Amino acid sequence: MPIVRVTLLEGRTDEQKEKLVAALTEAMVAEAGARREGVMVLIEDVPPRHWAMGGKLVKAHKKHD
Repeated sequence: MPIVRVTLLEGRTDEQKEKLVAALTEAMVAEAGARREGVMVLIEDVPPRHWAMGGKLVKAHKKHD
């Protein structure tokens, strides 16, 4: 049972996450030979105030993706 963990800055819609989960699942089936039913995808939304890049919190940057 493969587990795919994804960490994102919060703000994506449920629709975006559903598309991402479907694409990641398909990739695991096609490329790793996993059974679709056994692929688990865990999405962790992180607020910008808890994420830093280049020595600064992301909330300090004008754009973050």
